[in-house]
Amino acid sequence: MPQERRPTKRMFSLTEAGRSRLRAFADEPPKRPTAVRDELLIKIQAMDGGDPGVARALVEERAGWARGKLDRYERVRARLLGGRTEEEYLRTSDRIGPYLTLMAGISFEEENLRWCARVLRVLDQRVSSSPSGGYA
Repeated sequence: MPQERRPTKRMFSLTEAGRSRLRAFADEPPKRPTAVRDELLIKIQAMDGGDPGVARALVEERAGWARGKLDRYERVRARLLGGRTEEEYLRTSDRIGPYLTLMAGISFEEENLRWCARVLRVLDQRVSSSPSGGYA
């Protein structure tokens, strides 16, 4: 499918055999829980003694990414709901899996924003209370 300002999009559709395999996959328990592998968390853990401005910039960048993803998720949410309430959609829609997955993404990014705000408050408090202007 041709698109403006992007490469041509390839559209695929699921065969009945594919649907059957997907349902079988969905019925299997996950092999293991998700592990958080986040480079920013390693950097924050190692930030002590470093430049406060660098850590702040990294966290602000993460918050910007989270806000951007939330904005996109909210547009998808509005499109899925199509004017219906969430309760109505979940009660009457033929497919609720995509919406439930979207809800997880929204929650994840909202938590990212809460964490970023908390980290920035802590960094500000530590810089303001440190005689050297760095992290105490």
